[in-house]
Amino acid sequence: MQQVFAFASLVVLVLAFSLSSSNFFQFSNIVGILLSTAVIGVLALGSTFVIITGGIDLSVGTVMTLSAVMTGVFITYWGLPVPLGILGGILTGAICGLISGAVISKMKIPPFIATLAMMMVAKGLALVISGAKPIYFDENTGYSKLALDSIVGKIIPGFDIPNGVLIFFAAAIVGGIILSKTIVGRYNFALGSNEEATRLSGINVNYWKIVIYTLTGVFTGLAGVLMASRLNSAHPSLGAGYELEAIAAVVLGGTSLSGGKGTIIGTVIGALIMSVLTNGLRILSVPQEWQTVVVGFVIVLAVYADILRRRKK
Repeated sequence: MQQVFAFASLVVLVLAFSLSSSNFFQFSNIVGILLSTAVIGVLALGSTFVIITGGIDLSVGTVMTLSAVMTGVFITYWGLPVPLGILGGILTGAICGLISGAVISKMKIPPFIATLAMMMVAKGLALVISGAKPIYFDENTGYSKLALDSIVGKIIPGFDIPNGVLIFFAAAIVGGIILSKTIVGRYNFALGSNEEATRLSGINVNYWKIVIYTLTGVFTGLAGVLMASRLNSAHPSLGAGYELEAIAAVVLGGTSLSGGKGTIIGTVIGALIMSVLTNGLRILSVPQEWQTVVVGFVIVLAVYADILRRRKK
């Protein structure tokens, strides 16, 4: 029902903005919305796994930035081939997730504090490694084609869907399979439903927490790679605040902050809602500061809706 409600909200937003402005429901603008959803959507996919466990990861925004910076270092400074640079960026996110998971499971530090510390560490490292300035990619590397080129457009002329959008949907499919068809997904829900019962049943809770936070880091690293490709540069201070949008997208999609409940398709819908809302307000010439206010209210309403669902249950 929550997914149906979220999808209905998305449809209402699209209709409202389409009626408010003739510029909204145009192919170029829809493609722009999908492309902007790609980064925040991949980031939200990773956050879904952590939130289902009943935890939280406040570091995804700055870890995404650090992953983008490291991708720039590998490709621009070290001269590595683009595929190796991309792999290095994703591994950067995975390592950060691994460290966060180890700190939470082994040192018994609450996820809020552990990931807050990782957020500060990643932010500082991104500034130090980049020299507090953007790292630009050489056009000859073709790195920007990862997100901005269109394989679909070459097959179907005029239907130029950016590769970044395809990567987002592919990541969503992979995430959905992991969550619903693998042992990682089963233990993910078990941890969020009742961690103590899961431990008493003989499952190594600490190990699977580390696995889940590392998996979140993989998606975060991929988001950083996509963001850098979309901008054709790695900005060391660009990811601040992305973690809140990712969490909002996850909660809007029906994942419970108390854990034990959530879906990937719901997160995809939630990410689309966030992008449509931001794009629609921008087309209506709503000032940037008021856009931020509206997004803040949406986050509060999403969390409150989750609280009401839990009370009803």
